[in-house]
Amino acid sequence: SDGSIRLHQMTSEYPLMQWNDSTNGQPIIALKWALTRPAVFFVLDASSNIYIWDLLENDLLPVAKQTIPSENVVTMALLGEPEKTNGLLGIVLAKESGQIDIQYVKKKWALP
Repeated sequence: SDGSIRLHQMTSEYPLMQWNDSTNGQPIIALKWALTRPAVFFVLDASSNIYIWDLLENDLLPVAKQTIPSENVVTMALLGEPEKTNGLLGIVLAKESGQIDIQYVKKKWALP
């Protein structure tokens, strides 16, 4: 609810990494790991901002932020085929009106 993210391993109750206030205090609506690149994850906050984290590039801050203008995004999902190496990865955004928007991710965050 405060924008904090914690990365845990299954054998410990303590996080390996913790990022406080990663969304400037906005609640996190969804967090999804990339299907095609294990070091990348996406965070959607309550203000319809999407943060892209690539832990191989920077493990302190997101590498990109994209604001979705004009309408609240209520959830997100990812599409892609992990067994294929074509680097095709999409973000599916469900908006408050019921509209679905699909955006494709740059290859640098999608290639294995």
